[in-house]
Amino acid sequence: MAAWYRPSRLRACYRWAMTSIVLVDDHAIVREGFKRLIEAEPGLEVIAECGDAEEALETILAQPADLVVLDLSLPNGGGLPLLEHLLSVRPRLRVVVLSMHDSEPYISEALRRGAWGYVSKSAAAEELIAGLREVLAGRQFLSSDIARQRANRETDPMMRLTAREQEVFLLLARGLTPKQTAAELGIGQKTVYIHRASLMGKLGAGSELDLYRLARERGLVTH
Repeated sequence: MAAWYRPSRLRACYRWAMTSIVLVDDHAIVREGFKRLIEAEPGLEVIAECGDAEEALETILAQPADLVVLDLSLPNGGGLPLLEHLLSVRPRLRVVVLSMHDSEPYISEALRRGAWGYVSKSAAAEELIAGLREVLAGRQFLSSDIARQRANRETDPMMRLTAREQEVFLLLARGLTPKQTAAELGIGQKTVYIHRASLMGKLGAGSELDLYRLARERGLVTH
């Protein structure tokens, strides 16, 4: 048998060809389910699991990974800021968002901040695997429910909001005051009022209570 054909060499080559993936989700049972799903596929390996944003940042910066599967609802910092931070220091890293949030402005924000794919947790399991394959091949991927939603976005007033207006909307809908919103986004309070007036006009909202109700209807807030 030729030296290059030794089983040990084959194992080394196989491991070299594996795609390393980090799973980031705050529910251990959910992570375990997705890990089994992913590792049932040839060439895909989950090298780490993280339960919050801080742990994820430390883990991904400490060891190389090809792809991150990222939930957006995370302790110790949300998934969107983590996504942006990761790509600022690891620009070649590919991130697929896997989230229960299947409506705007989460989708647009994730894509704007550099996510290669967005899969809702209500999508079929095979769509996640298809998404990982597509992203690894250098193509953007949206699960079918997300794709349908974006195809109809012209009729959705939320899509008329700018990226900054979407951020202001989310924070106000969660109950932050304009002052707190300004501090969170690093902008002036007067600027927040301008964005608030603009987004309320686009959404046909007469008050911040209307914004809260709209956010609840879309599942953007849960309390």
